[in-house]
Amino acid sequence: MKTLIKSLLSAMGINIGGLRIKYKSKDETFLEKDLVSKEPFGQFDAWFKEAVGKKNILEPNVMCLATATRNGCPSARYMLCKGYGKEGFKFFTNYGSNKAQDMEENPYVAATFYWVALNRSVRIEGYVEKLSEEESTKYFQERPIPNQISAASSCQSTPIESRDVLRERESVLEKEYLKPGKKVPKPNFWGGYIIRPTSFEFWQGQTNRLHDRIKFRRLQECEVPDGKLLHQGEDGWVYERLQP
Repeated sequence: MKTLIKSLLSAMGINIGGLRIKYKSKDETFLEKDLVSKEPFGQFDAWFKEAVGKKNILEPNVMCLATATRNGCPSARYMLCKGYGKEGFKFFTNYGSNKAQDMEENPYVAATFYWVALNRSVRIEGYVEKLSEEESTKYFQERPIPNQISAASSCQSTPIESRDVLRERESVLEKEYLKPGKKVPKPNFWGGYIIRPTSFEFWQGQTNRLHDRIKFRRLQECEVPDGKLLHQGEDGWVYERLQP
């Protein structure tokens, strides 16, 4: 398959091995002294707000969420993060979806934010917990009505005969709820999760590929920060530089 793809790209005149863009220059490094916080949530907040301020980053809250089955078979998809803080990172989905089934079997997940315009990425690893029904309902009711109807119309990840069938379901709900004063009830199969992080990695790309990587994690038993390889952070976190 890879040989076929390479052959097709070659026939199209595309040298995939030569596809490169410039990242940061040698004088734009991300050093330990550049950390705005010695705990990862504060550092994420600073980078996220910078991404929000960039007009060419249309959805700074997009993250790639990776899950795995009980047997370790992985899958990944893009999601919208709908809230973050020291408690974790929140997102919402259908509880019958493939990702929700994965998380039911195996709560350990990874999420990656990538802001191309800043040449920065944040990798988060941790485990998920369901949000309360009250919080899920509150967020559901804050969504635009058409989005609520779409969520109620879809049995996510399951096969369907055609888009027409899906549209027919949507039309039925539109007739019922697109009226003044009517509220779409949150489906019991829809709600939120929160990722409780156990590690963060802050990555900043360099054009020469000598990328900067600073990882925050929890201190392990028998470890003592030495201030050289392992640095003491705040709120129970330690951080270290990883080679690119």
